[in-house]
Amino acid sequence: GGWYCFNRENCDTRYDTMRRLMSSREWPATRVGTGILSSQPEENPHWWNANMVFIPYCSSDVWSGASSKSEKNEYAFMGALIIQEVIKELLGKGLSTAKVLLLAGSSAGGTGVLLNVDRVAEQLEEMGYQGIQVRGLADSGWFLDNKQYRRTDCIDTITCAPTEAIRRGIRYWNGIVPERCKLQFKEGEEWNCFFGYKIYPTLRCPVFVVQWLFDEAQLTVDNVHLTGQPVQEGQWLYIQNLGRELRNTLKDVTASFAPACLSHEIITRNHWTDIQVKGTSLPRALHCWDRSLHESNKNGKAPLKGCPIHLIDSCPWPHCNPSCPTIRNQFTGQEMNVIQFLMHMGFDVQKMAQQQGLEPSKLLGMLSSGN
Repeated sequence: GGWYCFNRENCDTRYDTMRRLMSSREWPATRVGTGILSSQPEENPHWWNANMVFIPYCSSDVWSGASSKSEKNEYAFMGALIIQEVIKELLGKGLSTAKVLLLAGSSAGGTGVLLNVDRVAEQLEEMGYQGIQVRGLADSGWFLDNKQYRRTDCIDTITCAPTEAIRRGIRYWNGIVPERCKLQFKEGEEWNCFFGYKIYPTLRCPVFVVQWLFDEAQLTVDNVHLTGQPVQEGQWLYIQNLGRELRNTLKDVTASFAPACLSHEIITRNHWTDIQVKGTSLPRALHCWDRSLHESNKNGKAPLKGCPIHLIDSCPWPHCNPSCPTIRNQFTGQEMNVIQFLMHMGFDVQKMAQQQGLEPSKLLGMLSSGN
């Protein structure tokens, strides 16, 4: 992950301020894998001994670009080609005998998984490796092309509405979207394929979607900035509505994990085993998914008993799930519990209790226990 840039000006700024996302020159020689990339069984119970390959993000194009440096453009955007080249190289390092290839990514990398998973499967098939099952794990890359809370002009990555940024980006990067998704939309409307709920129904490979219901990057592009000022009622309603809309887009996603938290990215965090939805942790849900795909390959059985893979919180506001990651006050750095956080956001307990037909003390009890 690491956002993107979509014109000369904001790519120049990105090059000046976030060089590691645009060039490999300053990359460290080694990195320690965390979360799903950890080789410690405590941190990564099911896949600690898998073969792992980490592809850092330096193409700034949501892994979709296919344009080399030219007279007209002094940056190269080759996200889609980088993935294809890495796959080619890995075939000689053991991938050729693999049974399963799991393409995983967070944020822009999560969207990148949705855009590339079928292309990787096709690439391997064309090269004669039909036996490798390709699957996707998209973390925090399932964005909505919803209306911003406050409309702003498209100046940079943060102020630009998601649809407009991608619309400009595709042209600038010569971005590629999967053929099956492209066919669903008119020419020039390919930007639709960057939005999970529009591309997902066109995908052939199984994909597991991990998405916070109140994703911080989504709120940022929607111009809801939680800066420590109490949230106005309009913002609060907007935030709750965002959770509802997102929950709605996931209802037909077979394998999903969507906690009602305000956060962004999870699979490479070392606390990724702590978050639970309906009593199931993310590593456990992924393990269940893995097993269900293995079983269904054998005999097309129904989902495994006691091993859920469709996990979406139903409580309505940020951090109503008690296992959410800790929130810190942006100004003091102090940790906050759910009630402090909601008060800090201007949540009116009296009013909310009235709306729900509850005693305020009962509502506070429910909030702190996460019901």
